Amino acid sequence: MQHQLMGYDRSATMFSPDGHILQVEYAEKTVRLGSASIGMLCKDGVVIIADKGFKDELIVQKSAEKIYEIDEHIIASAAGILSDARILINQTRLIAQQHRVTYDSPIEVESVIREIADIQQQFTQYPGARPFGVALMIAGKNGDDFKLYTSDITGNYFEYKSVAIGENDEKIKEDLRKRHKKENTIEENIKLGFDIFKKVLGNKFDASRFNVAYVGKEGKLKRLTEKEIEKYK
Repeated sequence: MQHQLMGYDRSATMFSPDGHILQVEYAEKTVRLGSASIGMLCKDGVVIIADKGFKDELIVQKSAEKIYEIDEHIIASAAGILSDARILINQTRLIAQQHRVTYDSPIEVESVIREIADIQQQFTQYPGARPFGVALMIAGKNGDDFKLYTSDITGNYFEYKSVAIGENDEKIKEDLRKRHKKENTIEENIKLGFDIFKKVLGNKFDASRFNVAYVGKEGKLKRLTEKEIEKYK
């Protein structure tokens, strides 16, 4: 409160006396208010399970997708302010297509997350601009390997075997540390992801509020239909 009164939270470029950038910390809190996504490496691919949260019944559900296609071999999800995520996703889609045109080959997953992280880091330095209030999860295939990354508000990114972003991320990651196995198939890890969401959401759990997508050995994005998701009730 003292730092707020002294104005240290008015700019993303101002450090408080104890070494914090308060605008960045506020943005990190915003990410944890967003509905969660889980990403997991599998022996035959990489999968993302994303909670869309509660939506108005009047909304056409296909217009509220929470898993985005960057390229045919790369998928993404986000937590936080999804309109901020849209800007970053569109930028990386453009870069992925430019890479294909220039080099006649698919872009690497790390190149995508590095581009996102660079943009996020820049917006912790610009006066008069706020940080992006979103964390992104990127998953895809590089050659014979599958990759899973997340970026945070500050512009850091890390590679994971399994990870969660958004609401209750620490609870979910604690379960993933105990139960996730990279040797599991995509099907087994989808079941695990829904088991974890059932535990975390309790009576709020509803299979219809989730998107599920994966990239398998063929290196192509595959989305589960609403009917396929229903069996995980």
